[in-house]
Amino acid sequence: MPKTKVAVTVDAALLERVDALVTARRFANRSQAVETALADTVARVDRTRLARECAKVHPREEQALAEEGFSGSRDTWPEY
Repeated sequence: MPKTKVAVTVDAALLERVDALVTARRFANRSQAVETALADTVARVDRTRLARECAKVHPREEQALAEEGFSGSRDTWPEY
């Protein structure tokens, strides 16, 4: 995937911690550290959003939807 160069302003103490991670070879460079942090944060936001949406589902309605497919007899299911 193509990459785009951006400039960011970072707290000096935070940058020192990032540099320590680079020095410890946890990341190849600052860019990789920042990119990883952004990707992790965006993924966490997405999971949180999914959790919020799932919380909106009414448990009884969800149960009824889940059981709809099981309303038929098990005798009609194909053999495996």
